[in-house]
Formats: sequence, C-alpha cells, structure tokens
Amino acid sequence: MKKAAKVAGKECYHCHQWVDENEKHDCWTTTEQALMAGLHEDLLDAWERLRETAGEFGEQRIYASHNSIMFSRKACYFFVRPKKKLLEVWFFLGKKLKASMVRQTLQSSRLKVAHLVHVTHRDQVEPPLTDWLKEAFESSDRLTARGKATSRKAT
Repeated sequence: MKKAAKVAGKECYHCHQWVDENEKHDCWTTTEQALMAGLHEDLLDAWERLRETAGEFGEQRIYASHNSIMFSRKACYFFVRPKKKLLEVWFFLGKKLKASMVRQTLQSSRLKVAHLVHVTHRDQVEPPLTDWLKEAFESSDRLTARGKATSRKAT
C-alpha cells in the first residue's frame, strides 16, 4: 500500500485560498480602485464625496486594507467597507450615538464605540454623518492615547 504524498503548503487563514510552499501570498494588499471596481454609479459618487469630505479634515493616512478603505491619524478613526448595494461606514467616537442613521454600535475598546451607517447615495454624505466623521477625526488621538499606568505601592 502506497502512502499518499503530502502536498506542501497551507490554507490562508484570511481568504481560505491554498498557498503552496514557498509561494508568495498577500490577500490583504489591495487598492481603493480595486475595492470600488464594479460598484453602481450612485455608490461611486457617495464614495467620492466621503473621501473628499474626510480629506478636508486635516493630515491623515488613507489606505486600502483587505476589504476596507481606512482613514487614520495615529489609529483608524473611520473606515468604509464597499458592498454591492451600499457602503458600510464605520466610525469611532468616545460615546454611543442614538440616531436613526446609526444601524449598529459596538464597544470596540475601553474608550471607543464603533458606529455603523449604511450609505447608498451621495446625498447621505452630509450632516449629521459628516459632523460625526469630523468628531471622530478630532477625537481620534485622544481616544487612542494610552491611559497612564497607575502603580500600587507595597505596604
């Protein structure tokens, strides 16, 4: 009886694609254009308005990562995840909002609350959404700053 030959390689944890041994694999690297390819014109218009609005907030890094486009200062303050029929916009504030536009909230850290808004049209990229994004930009550094460690003295 012959032993089955072992196939050298592994399955990627993120995309579940089989990667042969010594084969380069990077399923995380992408571009804004690749993520936005094939989207409906209304979504592309909404995306352009989101990116333009956020770009006016000040110095930041905008980059594509896996399935999202990230907007960050020292840490990400909001990201956009393009879907076929909508743009998922997630932003981080130091408080929980109660508004009809906010579809979901998650406590993402001790200080940050993540908020989800679905955007389907350019006209939705206006206050209060743009105000929340600006607040997320302005509070980002404060919310990501590490709290000062307190030390206990032995008695």
